[in-house]
Amino acid sequence: MRAGTTSRAAAERFGRRAEAWCRLALRLKGYRVLAVRERTPVGEIDMVVRRGGVVAVVEVKARRQGAGLDEPVSARQRGRLERAAAMFLGRHGELAGLAVRFDVMLVRPWRWPEHIPDAWRP
Repeated sequence: MRAGTTSRAAAERFGRRAEAWCRLALRLKGYRVLAVRERTPVGEIDMVVRRGGVVAVVEVKARRQGAGLDEPVSARQRGRLERAAAMFLGRHGELAGLAVRFDVMLVRPWRWPEHIPDAWRP
């Protein structure tokens, strides 16, 4: 086994658990999960959810220590998510005409996920 493989696997498990907590939190707030870990040629979207006439592209950021969440989504990541969202929405014509926004979910140890709706605008 290569060095770092176990830590990479642990990080993957931690990320999946964080995303599961975020899905639960959003469902409790009345959102319907449309897609999870949606892959596009330009990148992956953590979640796409809908509530009423709003479709939210959600980026989940989790930290074991709770630090490093001051600027959770860089400008480069925002651009990638915007392009990935455009591709996703282009494949799902039933979502045409709905408002689209970009949300962030912050996951810190021993805390309920923090939802930041409309975290940025393209």
